[in-house]
Amino acid sequence: MSKIGLFFGPLKGSVHRVAEKVKAALGEQYVDMISVNDAVLSDLEKYDLIIFGISTVGKETWDSNYSNTDWSKFFPNISKVDFSGKTVAIFGLGDHVTYSSYFVNAMGMLAKDLLKNGATIVGKVDPSGYEFDDSEAISDGMFIGLPIDEDFEPELTDERVSNWIKSIKPAFGL
Repeated sequence: MSKIGLFFGPLKGSVHRVAEKVKAALGEQYVDMISVNDAVLSDLEKYDLIIFGISTVGKETWDSNYSNTDWSKFFPNISKVDFSGKTVAIFGLGDHVTYSSYFVNAMGMLAKDLLKNGATIVGKVDPSGYEFDDSEAISDGMFIGLPIDEDFEPELTDERVSNWIKSIKPAFGL
């Protein structure tokens, strides 16, 4: 079985903690964790099974072209990779209270680039268990991946990760 590349950022925060939970739920032996801060283009190219972990920060950060994050350095690599034949899942962290009009938007922005480059995205999530006003991560009435709010709903994270992992395991050959 091929290893899963789990690309996440930033380090040492909520995305990192959730990435560790995802890795444990899939089986640590199946997953290579790669910080997007340290990743290069060739890291993306060597995996056919990929999970991305990304966070959405406030609108003011997006308006400044998210210039000060790990993802700002890594994001341009996405458009340089042919994702045809690659299976991809995404989890995104967001704040559904303070940023309810931009809830997990980064997940949606990432998905758009991945889809343009041929990725097969798995792991859509029904939005009915979430409170928010708007999200670029909604596609055909579903979240394109797993939304997590560690700021206001940390008690739901373990169950949400567990349910999501069960849904994506078959697509990852597990």
